[in-house]
Amino acid sequence: MGPMEVLTPKATRRSSRIRVEIPVVVTSLDRARPFTEECMVMIVSAQGCGFRCSRSVQLETPVILSNLPGGGSVTARVANCLPLGNDGKYFLIGASLYTHGNVWGISDPPADWGEVAPSVTPNTMGKAAAASAQAAESKPAANRQGWPYNLFSSGNSTLTHKK
Repeated sequence: MGPMEVLTPKATRRSSRIRVEIPVVVTSLDRARPFTEECMVMIVSAQGCGFRCSRSVQLETPVILSNLPGGGSVTARVANCLPLGNDGKYFLIGASLYTHGNVWGISDPPADWGEVAPSVTPNTMGKAAAASAQAAESKPAANRQGWPYNLFSSGNSTLTHKK
């Protein structure tokens, strides 16, 4: 695997995104829609991630990502769910972390990751996190400049699953 590439955002972001391949186990914390699946995290920031999943996941579903580098886990909510390709086999799930920070084990994270308040925990999430979650949700999903269309600015990366 080559050096990690930091993608230049077209619009100002809360923190830089990095292209990765990190296998994790994703488990739904919603008793009404239970599932556990091994997924591949493909893009990370200090506030969230995008992972490939074989199922569509309903927005706002709380999930836990476990088997992170270093063996930890982190909780998040599903903020986005988009099909990858036209075959319906995979979905790109955008997840917003309840606890922000470098939970991904990135050895040399972008400088702007350090600006994220490390004191936010699931117990103190409350109104501030809910407000920022609402702000993130206010963007129209059809905006092709928005996530995930601007994930890969180089044009030579693909999200399709190779057989």
